[in-house]
Amino acid sequence: MLIPRFHAFSALLLAAFCFSSFSSVTFAQSKEEHEHHDADEHHDSHSDEHEHEVEIIQVNSTRSGRTVDSEPIRVEVINQEELTEKAIMRPGNISMLVAETGGVRVQTTSPALGSANIRLQGLYGRYTQLLNDGLPLYGGQAASIGLLQIPPTDLARVEIIKGSASSLYGGSAMGGVINLISREPGDEFEAELLLNSTSRDGQDLTTYLASPLNNSSGVSITAGAHHQAEQDFDNDGWIDMAGYERYTLRPRLFWESDNGARVYATVGAMTENRDGGTRTNLLLSDGFDFQQNQDSERFDLGLTATGPLADTLTWNVRSSAMTQRHAKQFGIRTEDDRHESYLLESSISGYTVDMQWVVGAALQSERFESEDFPMFDFDYTAPGIFGQVDYDFSDNLSSSVSARLDDHSEFGQQLSPRVSFLYRPALWTIRASYGQGYFAPTPFVEEIEAAGLSRLSSLSNIQEERAETASLDIGYQIDKLETKLTLFSSKVDGVTELVAFSAENNGELDRVRLVNAEGESRIYGSEVLLRYKWNDFKLTASYLFLDATEYDQNTQSRQKLALTPKHSAGLVAMWERHGEFRVGFEAYYTGTQRLDDNPYRNDSDTYWHLGLMGEKTIGNISWFINFENLLDIRQTKEDPLVLPSRSAAGQWTTDIWSRNDGFIVNAGLRIRFGGH
Repeated sequence: MLIPRFHAFSALLLAAFCFSSFSSVTFAQSKEEHEHHDADEHHDSHSDEHEHEVEIIQVNSTRSGRTVDSEPIRVEVINQEELTEKAIMRPGNISMLVAETGGVRVQTTSPALGSANIRLQGLYGRYTQLLNDGLPLYGGQAASIGLLQIPPTDLARVEIIKGSASSLYGGSAMGGVINLISREPGDEFEAELLLNSTSRDGQDLTTYLASPLNNSSGVSITAGAHHQAEQDFDNDGWIDMAGYERYTLRPRLFWESDNGARVYATVGAMTENRDGGTRTNLLLSDGFDFQQNQDSERFDLGLTATGPLADTLTWNVRSSAMTQRHAKQFGIRTEDDRHESYLLESSISGYTVDMQWVVGAALQSERFESEDFPMFDFDYTAPGIFGQVDYDFSDNLSSSVSARLDDHSEFGQQLSPRVSFLYRPALWTIRASYGQGYFAPTPFVEEIEAAGLSRLSSLSNIQEERAETASLDIGYQIDKLETKLTLFSSKVDGVTELVAFSAENNGELDRVRLVNAEGESRIYGSEVLLRYKWNDFKLTASYLFLDATEYDQNTQSRQKLALTPKHSAGLVAMWERHGEFRVGFEAYYTGTQRLDDNPYRNDSDTYWHLGLMGEKTIGNISWFINFENLLDIRQTKEDPLVLPSRSAAGQWTTDIWSRNDGFIVNAGLRIRFGGH
């Protein structure tokens, strides 16, 4: 185990921070970066007294190295300003950062443990590749719980690519990419400490330290300690909010030579104990209690390096390794397993007056070993070659064409192409993209992550899942009003799903098998975004429409995808005076969703989520308070969470279609030192 008790580690972090604070560094208030949220147009926020220059943002999630407004592939950016806002609302993990982005939905996959994954434009969360500085440090197919184990403390921005990105990152990015970009050390020492406490008996302590070592290198270190007490809101004996104790540590090294060569290296460690299920002595309908716990330990390494090879050529290397151990309990059963993920990639890029290109080769590996169910072990390796060409036809018209050919050890050769165009007449910005991708299925669909492997039959004749995605983005800016309309579609063949059956042929559905679904899953949708800025006020409104269906073999017809609302919308109003205060209000609407295997209802209710936050800054200290779920929405107010009997897959709960934490308040302080 990495860590001692929570309070001991908290004291250690405070001591380390105080030691750094009494160094000879001059204290100064930290200056926040102000980048635009959308990748298509971006401006620094400003006050009446100061006028800021427009900052050039270079996209890290594509291989071209272009700036965001000249990139044919649409990349949405969650900037430093919004990261700062969301970090005080949910300091323990990044779920809120991405959940309130248009077209992005954080879906709870295990009500017992609170785990969740990220669905982009209606596609299943397992198709989303989660990266850190372009590296799969959380695994090529990160488990749902991983989203809740990443603190946002050291992030500079988040970049999101929606739609198939398999041509860029292989089979784990069939639905898109979320790339977490870390902060880099500046010219001076800087530090940040954040303390947070919630009305649900949760506490967070995170710290960030960064310093230059010399003119060419710098280091940073991020550490966190997080605690949540178990909560049973409706007093039915089932834990509605899982308890956990988690510790994270991540040092980073940055180096740059005089000739432009750059090296970035990182090491990460995380340990967590998470507890859910029934409270002590509660019996379910089968006459037994059911404790559901998961202990996790993760360790990862990452390295990127780049440098000049000739006047117009550059070499690039990326590599990472991750290992994660789980000790799980599902009632009387235990499951101990180990996940491993590896990446080694090398490429050469070059440019001419009108063209940029890159060619390279990569080797990706995903391994899983179970001590209790070895029939589900897998060892996937996928060597591949890739290439990308960006060409500027004129000042207003450019294109990006990329393709990747993987030779997957289990599913054979897989070709993943993508083509994107950018047209910018006057104040208009128009992007069009089309891509194909694949996903290498594993036993860990959402239901199995929630219920374990004990009721799953051995896999046989499973084929890869394949998708086609397309999008059209149209943006226009009128003075201080920004508008954007996005039309998109996705078609997925061979979606893996669970089918229930009776092991004893007695009519009782007590086992499941994984199969490729017949027919296509089809998703058509649109996003509308409006953003208005006036002096210190900022208003953002968004709307998402989804027409998502799948083929139902039982009825021989199409039906709506479960847990996929047709209509959702959001409104955020912010009044901010930089360096003094910020006050914000947010309202999010979620429409009706079809529910699977829910004995209490076939369709969910609509609901609103309202929030109010405030932050006051005096010198280098900011005090904040945040009110979440003002309407006290909680699913267990409508129906029980616990099922009358255990499902065929082994779950004891219905799916989460609403919020399940009720009204909650969190408050704390953030202390900054150094910087400039």
